[in-house]
Amino acid sequence: MKFYVNKEDLYNGIKIVERATSTKALQPVLMNILIETIDKGTIKLVATDLDLTVVALVDAQVEEEGKITLPSRTLNEIVSKLGDKLITFEMIEGESSVTITCQNSKFEIIGISANEFPPEVYNVDLNEENSFEIAVKPLAKAVGQAGFAAAGYETSNLLSGIVCDISGEVLEIASTDGNRLARVREKIENKDGRTSQLIIPSKTLNEFIKMSSYIEEDNVKLYTERTKLIIKSDRTMTVSRLLEGQFPKYNQLIPDESPKEALVSVNDLKSALDRVSIMVNDKTSIVKMSFTQGKLKLSADTPDSGKSEEELDIVYNSEDLDIAFNYKFVLEALKNMECDNVKIGLNTSLSATVLRPDSEDDFVCLIMPVQIR
Repeated sequence: MKFYVNKEDLYNGIKIVERATSTKALQPVLMNILIETIDKGTIKLVATDLDLTVVALVDAQVEEEGKITLPSRTLNEIVSKLGDKLITFEMIEGESSVTITCQNSKFEIIGISANEFPPEVYNVDLNEENSFEIAVKPLAKAVGQAGFAAAGYETSNLLSGIVCDISGEVLEIASTDGNRLARVREKIENKDGRTSQLIIPSKTLNEFIKMSSYIEEDNVKLYTERTKLIIKSDRTMTVSRLLEGQFPKYNQLIPDESPKEALVSVNDLKSALDRVSIMVNDKTSIVKMSFTQGKLKLSADTPDSGKSEEELDIVYNSEDLDIAFNYKFVLEALKNMECDNVKIGLNTSLSATVLRPDSEDDFVCLIMPVQIR
């Protein structure tokens, strides 16, 4: 195998696929990136942890065909530090090491035979009957806004998934970990009028957000099977298993209206939470919020360290209410809002609280409070 490749093209390709490598693999080859020549002008990079597989095509001048897997971390570190010149990759047939040269730099990396890399993870059949196109930017935006509330990634936990519901020209993304819920709706073009509901591992869609900046086309194509999802652009492909089961009926939990409502500056509230949270108990992360006429007081205390409080001017005309939250849940919801003010829908000190941007109704976050003792 021998090819020449531009440093930036190769580095971008590595950045796209590297996060799919396994960090604690029983099979050492899963910690590597597969490099395979495709034709005289293209090489393919593939990484997988068996749940998620990412493929990237990179322009190259291929002199001799071949394939090898190389350690992801080492490969990334070498390429990132080379000069912005053509890089030469050369592997002597029958050997398992690759020589990388660029100007006066030369490295020899020991790899693992490509025959040990599982081909079934990236050699997939694309059934056009089970496919539809979707715009990259609305999909990435919706996942970024509503995917943060998913539970921590576990292969068996349905709540670690993100619901992707396509109906007509509306894409609905939702996630919940049982203590909070986020939902966003985006208008999309759905020329074929396909309807589909998928529960996609949060890791898959979070990786898609990161790689979306490298996708040059406006649209990507989604291929669905019973247990598998494939997201394909011209130069990239993501293959992921789907989660199976009945996701909670989250829309039933979101109230249309709240008995009490406050209007608060997003930036002011984020800054106040940042300051007040310095004194929270690390085990509970609780910040108390006291709503009174035109005012919101935030407070936190830790018996061993002390306490903090801050008061904000807000729009609030209902009866006084004391309520407490894990401040990290509130802060994360605010960071995903693209607006100046947030509408906070309240009921009682133990009822779910609704946060909505004041400028749109398509995004909503529901947060369960904690009991004040």
